[in-house]
Amino acid sequence: MAESEPHIRIDLTRQELSLWQGDALLGRYPISTARNGPGECLGSGCTPRGRHRIRLRIGAGCPENAVFVGRRPTGERYDPGLAARHPERDWILTRILWLTGMESGRNRGGWVDTLRRYIYIHGCPDIEPMGVPRSHGCIRMRNRELLELFEQVRNGTPVEVMETPADSQLIYGPAI
Repeated sequence: MAESEPHIRIDLTRQELSLWQGDALLGRYPISTARNGPGECLGSGCTPRGRHRIRLRIGAGCPENAVFVGRRPTGERYDPGLAARHPERDWILTRILWLTGMESGRNRGGWVDTLRRYIYIHGCPDIEPMGVPRSHGCIRMRNRELLELFEQVRNGTPVEVMETPADSQLIYGPAI
């Protein structure tokens, strides 16, 4: 990875995503990861750990709160009325950053493949709490913050998903 390329750190313990460029912190955002905690297995509903990269950026040009199903915009825009008509939906909104694992046997290949598990960084309804694990495995963000992040990353941007000790004062930096 070149020193000037941005990279993302996702801290499952802190429920926080940070964007770095070299040693410089460009942004820090609250997130919501899996209700079932960390884990790599297909069907677990867990957020996979380890080294990843952004495989695809989806949704450029779509409006904020655009609804996605199967990674395609439906033409709908999320609002309370739409939510009331479809209470069963797990809302994927605004943009999608589809992740692929980089560690064979840990988050790439077989039953642990992040890409095949459809793990994304994506927007969600603004009423959903951040800082609390509630997703089905993906990394949820506020829509406006996701728009900001989306413009600063590209396909291939490195993403590290990790846990830090709960009592740690660690400020993690640039290398991934």
